[in-house]
Amino acid sequence: MTDQLLSQKNILLCITGGIAAYKAADLCSKLVQAGAHVDVVMTEAATRFVAPLTFSALSGRAARVDMWTEAGGQPIPHVQMAAAADLVIVAPLSANTLAKLALGLADNLLTSTLLATHVPWVLAPAMESHMWSNAITQAHATSLAARGALLVGPGEGRLASGALGVGRMAEPVEILAAARAVFARGGPLAGRHVVVTAGGTQEPLDPVRYITNASSGKMGVALAEVARDLGADVTLVHAPLAMPVPYGVDGVRVYTARQMCDAVLDRLPQTEILIGAAAVADFRPAEAASQKIKKTPGQEALTVRLVRNPDILGEVATRRAQTGLPAVVVGFAAETQDLLANAAAKLAAKRLDIIVANDVTEPGSGFGADDNRVTLLFADGRQEALPLMGKREVAWRVLQAAAALGGRTRQEAEAS
Repeated sequence: MTDQLLSQKNILLCITGGIAAYKAADLCSKLVQAGAHVDVVMTEAATRFVAPLTFSALSGRAARVDMWTEAGGQPIPHVQMAAAADLVIVAPLSANTLAKLALGLADNLLTSTLLATHVPWVLAPAMESHMWSNAITQAHATSLAARGALLVGPGEGRLASGALGVGRMAEPVEILAAARAVFARGGPLAGRHVVVTAGGTQEPLDPVRYITNASSGKMGVALAEVARDLGADVTLVHAPLAMPVPYGVDGVRVYTARQMCDAVLDRLPQTEILIGAAAVADFRPAEAASQKIKKTPGQEALTVRLVRNPDILGEVATRRAQTGLPAVVVGFAAETQDLLANAAAKLAAKRLDIIVANDVTEPGSGFGADDNRVTLLFADGRQEALPLMGKREVAWRVLQAAAALGGRTRQEAEAS
């Protein structure tokens, strides 16, 4: 799938001295794979960790280090690269270069180029914990953030010294997500609050056992990522997931259907688009044992009484009828038979704008898979069957359909 945000963008990737420079090679590769044009600028110190040839090979362009060497026939490379850039990424960003950028120094090719840019900066600091926590470093970081730079990390973990602490460079996938977030500003969902539910809820039987389902949460995470990439402020209300909450997304972790319902309803007054992608348990044990349930000698069976869980989308429909919010509600129907009939019934019963129907028994599609084959059913009777595609691409199609409703309520759409 083409990366709609990074494809054909001119990225200036700047690399400073530090052991984390090796991660920048992976970042460079990922940017190129996303379709970006990458120019690499390195400090002399960075070349002690990774050779410029590495980045030249990955980017297909000469990596530049020397301010005074004409590279590619450009007599003033820092001006040329600054003018061409759509975005600057500095990864890793050392304490030394962080200070230079905050003070506006221009004593090498990297700092001179950045001083000449008029595009957003994504900065990924990497240094020892005591250097990062130093009041001077913190003041410089605060100054850069106040001027619009987006700082990603640093994270906590094992550092080059062997110590554990805050100072690790953010992972390339996080930096890539931050770059997407910059380009997403002003997108079709800019300023909109989107809430997505994801994962399979867990209904406890006792302190160590629970009833759940096979949902991995991949579809919900993909929806949250795409909503973020379209410019929305995104909240992901999720049961335990098989992957981390995406960068730039506000994660709210829950376990049970009741907890998920409360979290969704609490945010309803601020929600403009709600996408219910979670696999919510319809029933829960009537009582959860306070201690681990033990089998007894000769016991052949265990009876568990189940009671209904709240219907989250049903509750949303009731409140929406009173307030008009959310403007758009999207549901999912994971079915094993009579796919379209069951989905259409759910669409009507829960007064949804769109329902995404998929047969979870189809090989390579559904729970845990990376791909999905779905049909979109709309409140006005339209249907759109999509071919088998990656879940992120499905998410794009779903969010585009939701955005196309233009923020109209279901009642307005039906009246038009």
